[in-house]
Amino acid sequence: MNLRMLRRRRLYEGKAKVLFEGPEPGTLVQYFKDDATAFNNQKRGTITGKGVLNNRISEYLMTKLGEIGVPTHFMRRLNMREQLVRKLEIIPIEVVVRNIAAGSMAKRFGLEEGVVLPRSVVEFYLKKEELGNPMVSDEHITAFNWAGAHELEEMMSLALRINDYLSGLFLGIGLKLVDFKVEFGRFWDEEGLRIVLADEISPDKCRLWDVQTNEKMDKDRFRRDLGKVEEAYQEVARRLGIMPEMTQGSANDDEIKE
Repeated sequence: MNLRMLRRRRLYEGKAKVLFEGPEPGTLVQYFKDDATAFNNQKRGTITGKGVLNNRISEYLMTKLGEIGVPTHFMRRLNMREQLVRKLEIIPIEVVVRNIAAGSMAKRFGLEEGVVLPRSVVEFYLKKEELGNPMVSDEHITAFNWAGAHELEEMMSLALRINDYLSGLFLGIGLKLVDFKVEFGRFWDEEGLRIVLADEISPDKCRLWDVQTNEKMDKDRFRRDLGKVEEAYQEVARRLGIMPEMTQGSANDDEIKE
């Protein structure tokens, strides 16, 4: 991290990002790290250049979602690793949308990985790492007041809308959107309370498979020791047309010229 970042007040550090106080009230600076974790932080490592790539990929996807009316916390990218985002009251629930059996769902239900589900399935997980981020039901969420019934309905509606849009977008570049995880927060403006998409959308948060080969193009390459992790993230960015100037290994250079 450079001197400019060190002068900012650090508010929170997670597994993949750091949040700093923003330059104006109601804003935060979101910094993307190269750190990688899996299996509830039991496996740790570094994916060279991941922060640069995820910053660019998330910027692109958040912008696209904003264009179709999905409210997001993203305001603008500041540099190769930082974004300016709206400060939200984060709802402590991760919303997972699954289109194809993979990962924990395949294990839980004894499904063959790669089986297309009859319809998209929405799951909820409590953001509580010390408990292993357990799956919860809508009854748990409303009973423990993690979110109200109306908020939960809005989160589900937005998650499915995001799924519809991103499934088509990724299919257009030869990728299957197997599943993804999103978070939401509360934001107050002149229109009142709104539920807004937070965090990031990137290969850290999505399972993406090549349409032709089913090759994994996401963090599963790190989870499962498949190798070529950096190359997979770079390929997703290349297909999206975000960083066509990048060459092998260049994503770890914070001074890439725009």
